[in-house]
Amino acid sequence: MTTSIKEFNDILTAEVYVDLDKLRESARHGVPLDVRGVKIQLDDDYALSNSSEVWKYLLGVNPADRSQELTSLKDKYEEYLTIEKENSDIIKRVRGEVSRYQRKIKDVDGANATIFENVIGAYMNNNRDVDYYPALVHLCGPFVYCIKSESDVYHCYTRLMATLDEYNSTHNINERVANFMTLFRSVIPDFYFEDEEVDINEWASSWLQFLLSRELQLEDLMRLWAVLKHTRENLEELEHSEIRTLLLRLPAMDMEQIINQAFNFRHEILERQYSDFV
Repeated sequence: MTTSIKEFNDILTAEVYVDLDKLRESARHGVPLDVRGVKIQLDDDYALSNSSEVWKYLLGVNPADRSQELTSLKDKYEEYLTIEKENSDIIKRVRGEVSRYQRKIKDVDGANATIFENVIGAYMNNNRDVDYYPALVHLCGPFVYCIKSESDVYHCYTRLMATLDEYNSTHNINERVANFMTLFRSVIPDFYFEDEEVDINEWASSWLQFLLSRELQLEDLMRLWAVLKHTRENLEELEHSEIRTLLLRLPAMDMEQIINQAFNFRHEILERQYSDFV
């Protein structure tokens, strides 16, 4: 059941301790726009949130213990100030990808370009073993557009990247793509990408490794950062080139419907696995 804005605010404004278990459970069903934050132009209007605290708590940037919060935030802010942000090796590539990204999300003034460059530059300087790749910009985007403080953007971004790096290093991408396609075909059994000569690895590996950050529209990505459903009827009407284009840049979608359908799929698959086991 979706949690209301008031319920989210009650969790986030607790005087002593933020109940992270309750916050995680509430966030699973979607974080309302007024709570999660967004500063992007949507339908010719600007929607600006009152708060963007949810992700900071869920990523562990803000401590659940409110008595430690001010000290923790001050320490993180001072830490960010000391990090070298210039990185001449990647700055041109970051700048070019940010420009393309901003056109995609219709950020016409480009005022946040420097934040992207600073945050990604700082991340790369602190992680010399990481090679630059364009998805770094797309993974950073949601934080840039929903969090006011550049320092907080950096710390949320690095937490996410650390989590992704750990997961990707211990879960083989080929096995994950194979598992994904097994689940896909259990839901849409009579559609085969091979028949349309669409390279599964080209898009599925990106979806799984980068959390759909390159393919989903920003407002949809911020509503649900890893759930996607397409109906068989929509896919079967498309030819190879159209399917590939669609998979690599997904259109705006009804995320509420997708969320509900995803929970239904999960329940069906778990029931099927249980029946096979017994």
